[in-house]
Amino acid sequence: MTLLPALQDWIDTAAERHGVPGAAVAVGAAGELAEAATGVVNRATGVAATPDSVFQIGSVTKVWTAALVLQLAGEGRIDLDAPVRRYLPEFGVADPAASAAVTVRHLLTHTGGFDGDLFEDFGRGDDAVGRLLGFMRTDARQVSPPGAMFSYCNSGYVVLGALVARLRGGTWESALREHLIEPLGVQHMALFAEEAILFRAAAGHRDGALLPRWQLPRSNGPAGSTPAAAMRELVRFGRMLLADGAGTLPAGTFAAMGEQQVGLPGMGARAPYGWGLGLMLFDWDGVPVVGHDGSTLGQRTCWRVVPGRDVVVAVAANGGDAPAFLDDVVDAVLAATAGIRVPARPVPPARPGPAAPAGGRYSSPTGTYDVRPVAGGLEVTFEPPPGFAELGEEPATMLYVPLDGDLFVGVSRDEGVHPLLRFLADGRYLYTMRVLPRA
Repeated sequence: MTLLPALQDWIDTAAERHGVPGAAVAVGAAGELAEAATGVVNRATGVAATPDSVFQIGSVTKVWTAALVLQLAGEGRIDLDAPVRRYLPEFGVADPAASAAVTVRHLLTHTGGFDGDLFEDFGRGDDAVGRLLGFMRTDARQVSPPGAMFSYCNSGYVVLGALVARLRGGTWESALREHLIEPLGVQHMALFAEEAILFRAAAGHRDGALLPRWQLPRSNGPAGSTPAAAMRELVRFGRMLLADGAGTLPAGTFAAMGEQQVGLPGMGARAPYGWGLGLMLFDWDGVPVVGHDGSTLGQRTCWRVVPGRDVVVAVAANGGDAPAFLDDVVDAVLAATAGIRVPARPVPPARPGPAAPAGGRYSSPTGTYDVRPVAGGLEVTFEPPPGFAELGEEPATMLYVPLDGDLFVGVSRDEGVHPLLRFLADGRYLYTMRVLPRA
């Protein structure tokens, strides 16, 4: 029987509902592969999206970087609990004590405690990652002690990429090709724009319009700024993990990656409850699910693996209300292949409870949140830093109402979903998967 005969209808319907210009999906289950695509990769050219189109996979790249690190650990060349400086002496952040204390495991689990969104552009040369490391020594602010809190950290994965490059020789890109892309037989994957144009490459859109920039800086490559891939290749990677590494990773690596290393503040039943070694951990309908999400310039990717049911799904979209679109497709696929009912995202309650007093200004390198108590909730104004307009980021104000204690939900939708934020430590921190300190 053909796997998922309704897959094309699902992706067509969801893309139309959520205003998505183009999308692709691939599903591996029961030894079969199902694929579908819809719309166009670029509204300016009208080129149709196909199953072999490459979409920017964003932070799904982090799982590939984590796999490279765990290969080295399996070879006995890295101790995950050793300080990063043992292998990369030039690593450092603005806080000298944290610089000496941060371990490889801290980086894998986003618990290094330093600012994680440093997207400085240091050009296209092989020294781009190294130059960002130099920038971090003076500009990566310490938000919490190493190991104390989870805060999503792109910069930590850049450091991991530099570590891999140092121990393998060459660059992070050359290590990725030699130790994962080529051994897996991956065909439709690009690490640079000049490679992507050899494929049917998706371009990002915002508010229906083509974004003028295609790719983020190479300095953040190991965290996900540059790779693009067809969804079938993400399924191929997931199947390798399900096959206990299939000779590409040491036996037991996938099990280790899926062991909880840190718990996350609650953001609803759909959100991850914890983090492993490079993997988001979910409990959906009583079934363990792992995966990762990716977001870059007008493009989003969702990748999920259900270890106990031999299912891998990868979906990408290049604009519109992409998060809501991804939800629709993933929910339908996992219901049909794994028998899982995925929890819905939280929505504003019909009768919000009393709002805890909170307020202040919370900052990170990618913007500030001004929080002001108002009748019925909190008025939150987000201000992106200068220069982010070309990335589609604009100031916005939204009313948030209380859901559960210190958890608040936006009353309006952003890209088709209601955003969430939580206050930690009596309001000293704002949590959005990242920890932002109150000024």
